[in-house]
Amino acid sequence: MTYADAGVDIDAGDRVVDLIKPIVRRTYGPRVIGKHGAFAGMFRLDYNEKLFRRNYKDPVLVACTDGVGTKVKLACRLGVVDTIGIDCVAMNVNDLIVQGAEPLIFLDYLGLHRIDPEETARIIEGVARGCELAGCALIGGECAEMPDIYAPGDFDIAGFAVGVVELRRAMDPMRVERGDVLVGLASSGIHSNGYTLVRKIVDAAGLGLDRTYPELGERALGEVLLEPTRIYAKSIVRLLGGYKRKKAISGMAHITGGGLPGNVCRALPPKLDARIDLSSWSVPPIFDFLARHGNVERAEMFRVFNMGVGYVLIVRPTFVESVLRKLRRDGESAWILGEVVKGSGTVVLA
Repeated sequence: MTYADAGVDIDAGDRVVDLIKPIVRRTYGPRVIGKHGAFAGMFRLDYNEKLFRRNYKDPVLVACTDGVGTKVKLACRLGVVDTIGIDCVAMNVNDLIVQGAEPLIFLDYLGLHRIDPEETARIIEGVARGCELAGCALIGGECAEMPDIYAPGDFDIAGFAVGVVELRRAMDPMRVERGDVLVGLASSGIHSNGYTLVRKIVDAAGLGLDRTYPELGERALGEVLLEPTRIYAKSIVRLLGGYKRKKAISGMAHITGGGLPGNVCRALPPKLDARIDLSSWSVPPIFDFLARHGNVERAEMFRVFNMGVGYVLIVRPTFVESVLRKLRRDGESAWILGEVVKGSGTVVLA
């Protein structure tokens, strides 16, 4: 009996390593040290001013980990695996930048029923593309073939990101003040939260993933649902870098599970509220579509989904116009979402 007889193909794993080598190297910059395929990746911090533009005087490492939830089930169902890696990177780096950090490195974990080298390479191609969009290096990862854990055709993906922030510029909720302005950044769609409910609605309502619906435009429902999570890293890092001395941004929030009420509150001190103006933006059609077909109450929709707002900044009033201008110049759809008022650390949807 061989390992392959038991369900694990070492040769297929080696083939994947060969296929992804040029993909991974696209994400490397001059700070990556060592060769592809080493036991661990190495990344040089910015202390050599002759080689690197930045120099952190009091660097703090910031780290996080996340996956994409049951969005992978939808990707498997539709056979679309080349964008789910973008989601994985996005869910991590969008959390990382909330602390004011610059993303440096990323690692992925891929668990599969069986390694199909070409298909696995397509998944990792998505991860690499996400890293390029985020401006970080994919310096390692793991592909685990586990036929006893995952059903045929199934897989799961998770990621791990590390970044760095200058200590004095790290975000602190206690910096937020009454009168600060909330700035919203548009999401690209559902992003990567709430897909257990999404799939339940699709199945219960008998919706066709390959069908088009007039309210959703010309794309099929499945394509709309698999739209990759928007990565805000480069825009936010550039924005923060434009205020080296002045602290224009007092807080930020990545709008994930829990929606606006469950995430903006994490950026607030105990005695202030975030009052969000619901008339300040138009909720994308996909959310109304799901609410109608699933008979989901509006409050529940706002508690589960981002409802079109993927990221929120809390900005000092005198800097709002310049912040909006910079974000729009970087391609973000940004607008005034609300304001910070006296309260108890909660979010008020008005």
